[in-house]
Amino acid sequence: MVTPPLVTFLPLLLILAAFSPEPTIATTHSKPKLFPPRTPLPTQALLRRHGRPSGSRVAGNKLAVTAAADGTNTTAVNPFTAHYFPQELDHFTFTPNASMIFYQKYLINDTFWRRPSAAGDGAAGPLFVYTGNEGDIEWFATNTGFMFDIAPKFGALLVFIEHRFYGESMPFGNNSANSAETLGYLTSTQALADFAILITSLKQNLSAEAAPLVVFGGSYGGMLASWFRLKYPHVTIGALASSAPILQFDYITPWNSFYDAISQDYKSESLNCFSVIKASWDVLEERGSSEKGLLELSKMFRACQPLKYADSIGNWLETAITYTAMVDYPTPANFIENLPAYPVKEMCKIIDGFPANADILEKVSAAANLFYNYTGNQSCNQIETEDNSQTTVLDGWGWQACTEMVMPMSASNESMFPPSTFSYEETSAACFKSNGVRPRPHWITTEYGGYKIDKVLKRFGSNIIFSNGMRDPWSRGGVLKNISSSIVALVTEKGAHHLDLRSATKDDPNWVVEQRRQEVEIIQGWIDQYHQDMA
Repeated sequence: MVTPPLVTFLPLLLILAAFSPEPTIATTHSKPKLFPPRTPLPTQALLRRHGRPSGSRVAGNKLAVTAAADGTNTTAVNPFTAHYFPQELDHFTFTPNASMIFYQKYLINDTFWRRPSAAGDGAAGPLFVYTGNEGDIEWFATNTGFMFDIAPKFGALLVFIEHRFYGESMPFGNNSANSAETLGYLTSTQALADFAILITSLKQNLSAEAAPLVVFGGSYGGMLASWFRLKYPHVTIGALASSAPILQFDYITPWNSFYDAISQDYKSESLNCFSVIKASWDVLEERGSSEKGLLELSKMFRACQPLKYADSIGNWLETAITYTAMVDYPTPANFIENLPAYPVKEMCKIIDGFPANADILEKVSAAANLFYNYTGNQSCNQIETEDNSQTTVLDGWGWQACTEMVMPMSASNESMFPPSTFSYEETSAACFKSNGVRPRPHWITTEYGGYKIDKVLKRFGSNIIFSNGMRDPWSRGGVLKNISSSIVALVTEKGAHHLDLRSATKDDPNWVVEQRRQEVEIIQGWIDQYHQDMA
């Protein structure tokens, strides 16, 4: 069975006209895909559900972006302004196409920024930069409230940079994902160079060349933040990399760790819940083996259209179970879907609430609806469409997962998922068939390292916070132990996917409050040391 790809401002008066063409401000933003847990190939179910914006407001997204009369983007909570930077297509060659320009989107909030003094009698406040990942940058800005929460303390300028080939930062417009020839410019190294060039130009334009700069990122964005600190230490003084699975490559992390971690999340809430989910896959396969069975399953799972493939339901269920474990936050959130606090516990309560002899698929269907329809506003479940998951298409993260971001994953017999294996050979063949390209599975560890990371970074790296919550299955591919006095791991037993980057709430448990306090203290130390060194 294949799992769908998974996978965080008062009006700004500063207008950077030199960087921005006359922009067309987007009026919507969509939810991005995160990482593909078992396969590097994109599948259709989640691609449709959380794909690129279609030009209309995305259902379930509570923070609508509007275009103000002065061209400023605002939200009800965190206003920001959108700008567009003329970025070169290829930073690493001097071919005729290399100097082609595309416009990279970035957002700014200067509400709390301590500007550089013209008289030279005061240091400028720091720049806090979010290294954008696989989605529209507004989506990450509105889900990274921690940066807004701490900006007043530091007098910081906030910058959110969109990753190339996502959102509005498409080098070839609507044709950007049409072929391997265009998508070939989508790599992590190109993205890091984009960030460095934009940041350097921005600081010059603001006369803030001496201002310290800290990068932030969550998930793939967290990986980019940590790599940016290692590759561009002259640009940033430190990085907060939250839920960054930089060790989920090659043979560094056990391949079964992701699915074993999800299974442990559910088992820790209820052994019965774990057992029901584990037993459901065989029952689903048996019933979905006939047209009559598929029709019955279509009714049971309230599918919007009659189902053609039993695997579609398996994908649908596995997505709900996996995402729910990732976002097992201690407070209600709408990061992926609207969900209650501790949704794994709530999902298991639903399963455990059924009589022991109840239909096992009725149990898991009801549990999955917590993820897909917690608000109760969906009359049916869009499980499958006419061109369902039997085919693949070119898309941003699918391309990255088929080129450099190859994360081997399997499911052991001990997990609650169907046992599965991973093969580099089969992955290469599948990627070539769908995308016309073969992966370079060992490129990430060659470019950024990963093996014996504790010994390597201890000798030359500095100023990186790796934060992870152990409820998040991606944590197993993260850095979980301190490497040195300045490369630290902040690990919370009950934390979930980059929870620390979310806005603080009055209901946050003490361990989240303490984690964020430590992060602020460490960042303050970096900035203080920077000013001492400069003096």
